[in-house]
Amino acid sequence: MHRRLIGLAVATAFAASGTSGQAETMPARKAGLWESTTITADQNVTARQCIDASTDQFAQGAFGGGQNCSKNTLTKTNAGYEGASACTIGTVSAVAKSVITGDFDSKIHMVVDTTLTGLPGAKEPVQRQMVIDATYLGPCETGQSPGDIILPGGKVVKMPNPAAR
Repeated sequence: MHRRLIGLAVATAFAASGTSGQAETMPARKAGLWESTTITADQNVTARQCIDASTDQFAQGAFGGGQNCSKNTLTKTNAGYEGASACTIGTVSAVAKSVITGDFDSKIHMVVDTTLTGLPGAKEPVQRQMVIDATYLGPCETGQSPGDIILPGGKVVKMPNPAAR
């Protein structure tokens, strides 16, 4: 259940951080190997991803898939970006606000506050905060393909080829 909540929060966060159709878009991350630490009240997860321009664009857009979002805005601020979204996945609704800072070449910091309603077994809306810190590590390692996500324990998840979409 916690993984599903985190997945919904991540999906809504990325919707709030500027998927397709926005007046504002975030800059692309620098191509190479990025390490991201996601911190929630329930867990901390660190993963690495090898990206290039097409897989970065695909990854940002992929998190918006399967959602029905009635609101999805991204606004440039003096410090970075602020996003807001209201999305529904199945019976669960998520309203999120995000603040994104960083230079997108070496560091990115994102704080996402989400309110979830309609969760099975929950009588009240559930408040969640997620903090993501991403750091550029350098070129992708030998044998890595753009899109590869390296999970804790070394498991590699292959992202679908953006050209095949």
